[in-house]
Amino acid sequence: MSLVHWILILNLWILKATSLQAGSRVVLREIGHNIVGGSDPKDYAVELNATNFDAVLKDTPATYAIVEFFAHWCPACRNYKHHYENVAKLFNGPNAVHPGIVLMTRVDCALKINSKLCDKFSVSHYPMLFWGPPTKFSAGWSSNQAKSKLHVIDDGRTAERLLNWINKQIGSSYGLEDEKFENEHLSSNISDPGQIARAVYDVEEATATAFDIILEHKMIKSETRAPLIKFLQLLVAHHPSRRCRKGSAEVLVNFDDLCPLDMWSSDKHDVDTSNMIGVLRNFHICGKDVPRGYWMFCRGSKKDTRGFSCGLWVLMHSLSVRIEDGESQTAFTSICDFIHNFFICQECRQHFYEMCSSVKSPFTKARDFALWLWSAHNEVNERLMKEEASLKTGDPKFPKIIWPPKQLCPSCHHSQGPKDKGGSQINWKRDEVFKFLISYYGNTLVSLYKEKGLLGGDGTTVILEDSSTNAVVVPVGAALAIALASCAFGALACYWRSQQKNRKYYHQLHSLKNI
Repeated sequence: MSLVHWILILNLWILKATSLQAGSRVVLREIGHNIVGGSDPKDYAVELNATNFDAVLKDTPATYAIVEFFAHWCPACRNYKHHYENVAKLFNGPNAVHPGIVLMTRVDCALKINSKLCDKFSVSHYPMLFWGPPTKFSAGWSSNQAKSKLHVIDDGRTAERLLNWINKQIGSSYGLEDEKFENEHLSSNISDPGQIARAVYDVEEATATAFDIILEHKMIKSETRAPLIKFLQLLVAHHPSRRCRKGSAEVLVNFDDLCPLDMWSSDKHDVDTSNMIGVLRNFHICGKDVPRGYWMFCRGSKKDTRGFSCGLWVLMHSLSVRIEDGESQTAFTSICDFIHNFFICQECRQHFYEMCSSVKSPFTKARDFALWLWSAHNEVNERLMKEEASLKTGDPKFPKIIWPPKQLCPSCHHSQGPKDKGGSQINWKRDEVFKFLISYYGNTLVSLYKEKGLLGGDGTTVILEDSSTNAVVVPVGAALAIALASCAFGALACYWRSQQKNRKYYHQLHSLKNI
């Protein structure tokens, strides 16, 4: 090899080494983490910078946030990191003991990219910690702001003191030794109707998990193709999450190309769906950050309780209160078909099929379908109450109950009167129950999104106003329009829905006899 070649190789090596030295600290950290026996602990706190600061804090499901402003050259900051991480591991990540409550983040003020951001918060020393609602951080902070929602944490120099400070703020009793699942700090969602607002994130989680299960188990076949399309159409029109409506539309728009009608024609045998499944995995039905790996409203007090099944029920209830009268039967058959074809718990699927099959007359009113689903849920709860009591498999903190309890809806219960046959031995005021369902799974469910808003694809803030029950069925063509015009989704939604109000689905649903 000539001298010129050696010189070129040497120069390339020097350039690469220089780029590592002057480049991202993340690269060096990743290399260090891969070294066997490395001493660096896993980082649980989320590192933010000026480019993602507002977006991450705006979109987090957490009720509160802590931002630590530090400098990587500061010895005190390096020593404090161990304390901060010990608290962060309780709240951050899929293995958190108390997820979805406090988002713990940090910003390195020694990086030039963050200079203006740190100035925006009048950072006067390192480390400096701020506490407040996540959405309030975008405005910054200064010492002369008397009415700011952000607070400087003045007593958090150790992990114990920082956690005690958090406990005082939210009235909790978290401990550094708390273990996952088996804990006594879960807030009850029975007596506090506002808890359902947190379930909007669980509905996203359940939707993404269901989609993952369908792909993982290769459940898209000739006989299940149509039921999946119908359910996706229902999600595009009525899912409470804008992210999931947009993602479902993208899947639906591309479905015919990925899964054509003649894919399982009679002259084809042993169809290989691997390529189709692989491409579908690239579509994030509720966004690339979902599933997050944890539950909030649907979180159980012990492992393997609540979670996905709870999130799926909340999804179905939220769909039932968003449809119009003319959509009640199609929504009913869409949900029945979906559970029958894609819910992999065999016994649960069979019970739900039997309840669907027991309906003899088509639904003509949205009210009737919402009340049927509510009654079916109570029927399931009543059956599981007996089984869990005998087998000791229930969640002790969240036992199955007949819904809604008097704490949530006193007006739903008659004080006296004969027992209602379909109401699990409770004499229900069904009109009041329907009002409760609309409020609980409609307005209150999306209130957290309406408070925080969502960052649209074009960088604008889009406030969800989808809590009403007046929405229309979306044909495949309309779904395409939604996907292509997602940047103008909020502005066009009202006009589009009013114009499409009386249209029907592009595909007719299979009758219940075919499920």
